[in-house]
Amino acid sequence: MSVLFDNNNNGYYDQQQNQNSDNLQFYQSQYPDPSSGVYGGSQHTQQRSTSFPSNTMSPAPEIGYGGYNSAVPGTQMNPQQISWLAAFGAGGLEGEPPLLEELGINFNHIKTKSFTVLNPLRPVDRNIMDDTDLAGPLLFCLAFGTFLLLSGKQHFGYVYGVAVVGCSALFIILNLMSPQGVDIPKTASVLGYCMLPLVMLSSLSTLFVLNGGLGYLLSVLAIVWCTYSSSGFFTAVLGMNDQRFLVAYPVGLFYGCFALMTVF
Repeated sequence: MSVLFDNNNNGYYDQQQNQNSDNLQFYQSQYPDPSSGVYGGSQHTQQRSTSFPSNTMSPAPEIGYGGYNSAVPGTQMNPQQISWLAAFGAGGLEGEPPLLEELGINFNHIKTKSFTVLNPLRPVDRNIMDDTDLAGPLLFCLAFGTFLLLSGKQHFGYVYGVAVVGCSALFIILNLMSPQGVDIPKTASVLGYCMLPLVMLSSLSTLFVLNGGLGYLLSVLAIVWCTYSSSGFFTAVLGMNDQRFLVAYPVGLFYGCFALMTVF
């Protein structure tokens, strides 16, 4: 029985092996044989030996700015350049606003509003104060206090106090007079920009003594200039053309306080 059992098993396994070998399908590779010398053989070795000497190292690929490889095809170089001007911008990043714009500083708007103040006879655009920035007013207040300091008058505390109290008082008055209303940053922005003639007057105080007839005349002209410009801003923004003289009266008192600091 053992003989019959062994013979049956051998026949069965031989039959399974024949069936498995018939079902297997081998595909010929498309790549050349490495031993033939076409790929990876003597021909490839000969090409490498002629390209680079055997006793020298292959040159390292150049790495561009930002880690991009300029020698490898398909990689992109970063067009951003290192410069000190990148500190004042977004560094060339797409979709990023400039740094000064994020801080609320726009020199074009400051220049436009300053020229409007310097030319009070020019009609004021109604939308000129849509961008309420305080960079220009702070710059003018700082310049005003600095010129007073150069003339021997340390009035930084008085400038700050009069500015805060005056802006708050005019904010309340304008909201009571106008049905549209105005916010306090816009009020401070208009009053600060229209302070430019007084800044020019304070710059003259560093060269001449204004406590005299000429100084009084220049102070009155600066007050009228500032008052006319600021009242034009407020009436254009709030639509109060018929109430310009009512707006000009408290505004004139506000600028009169700064003129007193400059003269005396």
